[in-house]
Amino acid sequence: MEDLNKEYRTLDQCLQHLSVNEGDRKSLNRRHAELAPLAAIYQEIQEAEQAIEELDSMCKSLSKQDEKQLQELALEERQTIAEKINVLYSELFQSLVPKEKYDKNDVIIEVTSGRTTGGDICQQFTREIFDMYQNYSSYKNWKFELLNYTPADYGGLHHAAARISGDNVYKHLKYEGGVHRVQRIPEVGLSARMQRIHTGTMSVIVLPQPDEVDVKVDPKDLRIDTFRAKGAGGQHVNTTDSAVRLVHIPTGLVVECQQERSQIKNKEIALRVLRARLYQQIIEKDKCQQQSTRKLQVGTRAQSERIRTYNFTQDRVTDHRIAYEVRGIKEFLCGEKCLDQLIQRLLHSADEEAITEFLDENLKLGK
Repeated sequence: MEDLNKEYRTLDQCLQHLSVNEGDRKSLNRRHAELAPLAAIYQEIQEAEQAIEELDSMCKSLSKQDEKQLQELALEERQTIAEKINVLYSELFQSLVPKEKYDKNDVIIEVTSGRTTGGDICQQFTREIFDMYQNYSSYKNWKFELLNYTPADYGGLHHAAARISGDNVYKHLKYEGGVHRVQRIPEVGLSARMQRIHTGTMSVIVLPQPDEVDVKVDPKDLRIDTFRAKGAGGQHVNTTDSAVRLVHIPTGLVVECQQERSQIKNKEIALRVLRARLYQQIIEKDKCQQQSTRKLQVGTRAQSERIRTYNFTQDRVTDHRIAYEVRGIKEFLCGEKCLDQLIQRLLHSADEEAITEFLDENLKLGK
């Protein structure tokens, strides 16, 4: 921070000179504006720490007669200043964290059942995870809009997608993308001889939802297929070509939707999901260009990596990225306080790494 503060003061002096040309002035002004809030907080911290030093010095010089009453007052004031310093350091920490421009976006979340060593535990687990995010949306007062839902046998789930909208949705859910592993003894779908611990997986994809201005899809780039919806749904499912498949020819991306009875509505939903997937490609490309040689532990993991294990036999959830364990799977799958605590820890860990990255880069620039 001392180096950044020194840079701020140097920029301050440079900008006061009329000799700086217009091109350089614009660049210097931008950097000056970036550092200004950091410098202001840092100055407040220095002043508060100086005040504590003066109080400590005063206490040492007090006579025994005045000592008791004045020391009590000094200690009280010292405690107030120390609390202020903690708040200022917290503000400084948040100011140092680079802001992601997608954090305020709504998201489309997709869950897909994986493979298992036996039984239907993947489909059941996929439904439980999807329900967990729906409950978490309610816990955070977000809007949860079902886009697609393909059920499996025994109350399980093959695939589902939903749009979640509200305050800072992507910020909270961006680290949920990846492979979630389950270890449990299946409750249904297996004979008695197979009643042992099985391992399965399901995947979560979190796509920030773009505005139409962010991603434009040319109708000429689309191939649109219609087919009959599969699964439960009565006569309509068997007789109407309401399901829609979109193929984005330039990228090869394929999106299907059979949630609604209307072919038009299914096309609108599929197009929304396609835009989100194309937007995700833009973001990934942007991140790759910005990423330094030091990979962040949390922030740059691919959504194909295993991120978490849910061990039902040991009643334990483990997040492998930050080596965090929590007991009580049923409570965790309720999608409320336990899940929120883990998400906050992930965000804090990512912030710490982002600050380390930020400081490393600034030290290199200083050299």
